[in-house]
Amino acid sequence: MLDLAPGGALPLQARIGDALRRAILERRIARGARLPGSRALAEDLGCARGTVLAALEQLVAEGYLTARGGSGTRVAAILPDDTLAVASPPEAAGSFPAPPVLSRRGTALMASSARAWFSAPVAPDAFALGRPAADAFPFATFGRLLQTEWRDGAPPPHPLGDPRLRAATAAYLAATRGVACTADEVIVTAGIRQSLRLLAQLLLDPGETALVEDPGFPGIASALAEAGLRPAPVPVGPGGLAIDRAGAAMGARLAVVTPAHHYPLGHAMSLENRLALLAWAEATSAWIVEDDYGGTYRYAGRPLPPLRALDRTGRVIYAGSFSKVLLPALQLSYLVLPQGLAGPVQRALAETGPAPSGLGQGALARFIDEGHLGRHLRRTRKLHAGRQAALLDAARDRAAGLLAVAPLEGGMHLVARPGPDWPPRLGDAAAVAALAQAGIAAVALSAYHADPMTAEPGLLLGYAAVPERAIAPAVTRLATTLWAAGGG
Repeated sequence: MLDLAPGGALPLQARIGDALRRAILERRIARGARLPGSRALAEDLGCARGTVLAALEQLVAEGYLTARGGSGTRVAAILPDDTLAVASPPEAAGSFPAPPVLSRRGTALMASSARAWFSAPVAPDAFALGRPAADAFPFATFGRLLQTEWRDGAPPPHPLGDPRLRAATAAYLAATRGVACTADEVIVTAGIRQSLRLLAQLLLDPGETALVEDPGFPGIASALAEAGLRPAPVPVGPGGLAIDRAGAAMGARLAVVTPAHHYPLGHAMSLENRLALLAWAEATSAWIVEDDYGGTYRYAGRPLPPLRALDRTGRVIYAGSFSKVLLPALQLSYLVLPQGLAGPVQRALAETGPAPSGLGQGALARFIDEGHLGRHLRRTRKLHAGRQAALLDAARDRAAGLLAVAPLEGGMHLVARPGPDWPPRLGDAAAVAALAQAGIAAVALSAYHADPMTAEPGLLLGYAAVPERAIAPAVTRLATTLWAAGGG
């Protein structure tokens, strides 16, 4: 007699199938064993023969049973669950595989990654970079919109992105950032790195030079190098990147900048530097990629207009990210292209790889059109400003002399520079490693400089994802760990 699960929402044929499946997996019915006939099973279970036949047909379809004329229905010799088991790799006595031999490009990529900033996720996200306030995200609302997409049937992926999201993005940028564009000029991508590789391959030839900010996000230079370009670092001052400091790299034909809120120092590019950069691009037929990182979150002062809004000759490609302001899991960014580039980019995308997943794009378009994005940003601007203030207070009260932390007008992180009491023999990379052991995520400022020998030391501390109540205890743990790591 099969052990049927109690009655409920499942129909009888599903309960019979579950019972047979359990009996097979628990070896109460051996592999290869012949089952009783369907009439006998139906009589034994007190149900219609058709119900038993439906259950058996389902198990045959799943691979648990085989049915052949003349031999009846039998348990399969190899069950579908067998293919899910992972065999342990054989251990060679005292031998280990040789490390792979990488190309020069791969070796350079690994060296860049070794200097990089990633730390393992820690709870409560103190002080991981690039994470918005997930506790403020309207999951119920977005989930409802995703369900609507599923119910309505999401359209197939489009190489430029869902037309609805492109239209919603164009309207959002016009209203909030002063970026006048049409949906045809908006391209949805999977992130700034994919965008840069695509643009580099499309607009420049291998070996050409691209200007990058110094300090700057290491992933920018890596993406350009992967595309065959030569990144040329340009020092960034309080007014942002000044093109006249490019020196011998003035022959570059691409510049990647973060004018609204320099990453990682937080400077805003001055109007003088903006106009000079635009004049350089026009005079040399160069391109500017404007990464508007941090432009969405500004807590004091009136922001300067984006470069795109000042561009009169079509040399600026505007880049933004929904992942950084909503959820990293979305993996959705966008480009706003000058007129005439949309067609070549579309053809290039068709050659270089699939479009980002279309599942969330329609839901995000609805999220923007229904006003949820605007409300979310207004709410999180206030929330982030409070968390920045809490981090400043905690650093002053619990790490005075150890860290020098100044406020920034925007963004989602602060720069903590060594104070007079910082352990003299403790480098910022060693400090980051010690903090990771204590459950604190931080990033070494020196890793963002092109030349490690002249790099400015410090720690980058993200605060947006950290609840205010958790900030002061995390700063206390941070200070205690640094003292211990420095032998104090």
